[in-house]
Amino acid sequence: MQLYHHPYSLDSQKVRIALEEKNIDYTSFHVNPITGKNFDSSFFRMNPSAKLPVFQNGSHILYNTVEIIQYIERIAMVSSGGNDSTLSSGEVVEWIYKIQQWNPKFFTLSHVPPKYRLSVTKFLRRVIIARMAECPELASAYHRKLKEAYETEDKLKDPEILRRSEEHLERILDEAERKLSETTYLVGEEFTLADVVFIPLLSRLALLNLEEKYINTRLNVAEYWNVVQERPSYRKVIGKYFHGWRRQKTLLKTWCFVRIRSLLKQY
Repeated sequence: MQLYHHPYSLDSQKVRIALEEKNIDYTSFHVNPITGKNFDSSFFRMNPSAKLPVFQNGSHILYNTVEIIQYIERIAMVSSGGNDSTLSSGEVVEWIYKIQQWNPKFFTLSHVPPKYRLSVTKFLRRVIIARMAECPELASAYHRKLKEAYETEDKLKDPEILRRSEEHLERILDEAERKLSETTYLVGEEFTLADVVFIPLLSRLALLNLEEKYINTRLNVAEYWNVVQERPSYRKVIGKYFHGWRRQKTLLKTWCFVRIRSLLKQY
C-alpha cells in the first residue's frame, strides 16, 4: 500500500492518523503542494486534480479522503478477523462527513501573511506553466489548474466567501463543544474515526496561531485538544512537523526552497 501525501495537507493528516491508529503498514511518498511537487508529470498523470492524499493498493487507487479512511477501516477489520459490526457507527460517519464538508482552503490562505501567500502563489503558477511546456499532452489539465489558481486569488478578495468559511468552522466547533461536555471524545468514551478527522482541523488552527480565538474559548474543546495531542498517532503525523519549534523549522525549510527556486527561476 502506498500513500502520496504531505504534512501540510489537512486531508493527508487525516488519512495518516487513521493508518497509525489502525496499525497498518504503508509506503510513504511526500508530495509537497507548496513547492509544486503535486504538479510533477508523474503524479499529475495519476491524479490530474493534483490534490492530496492519494492512496494506492495494487491497482486500486483512491482519491477521496473519506473513502480512503473507510477503506483503511475495512482493511483493519479484515486483518483483525472482525465483521461489519465493528465498523464505524452511523454517528461516527455523520461526524466525518460534517467535518469534511468544511473546506479549509480559503480560511487558511486568508490567515497567511500576504507577502508569503502571494510569493508562493506566483511560484506555483510558474511551476504549472513550466510543467505545461514539458508535457503538452497534459496542457488542458494544467491550464485548468492555472485558471483555478487565479480564481482562488480573486475569491480571497471576497469577504462574503471568507465569512461563510469562518461561520461554517465555528458551527462545527460549537457543536463539538456541546458534545464534548458530555463525552471524552466526539462520539462517546472511545476514540473513533470522527476524532481522526477532527484532530487535524484543530491542528490547523494552532498552526495559524488561532488557538486562543477558536480553541481556548471553548473549554471542552481545549481540554480535548490537550488530551489528543498526547496520542502517538498525533505525535508522529503532526507533532513531528508542527509542535513547538518544529513548526518554524518546517515552514522555514519550505519558504527557503520557494525563494531560492524563484530567484534562480528554476521551476
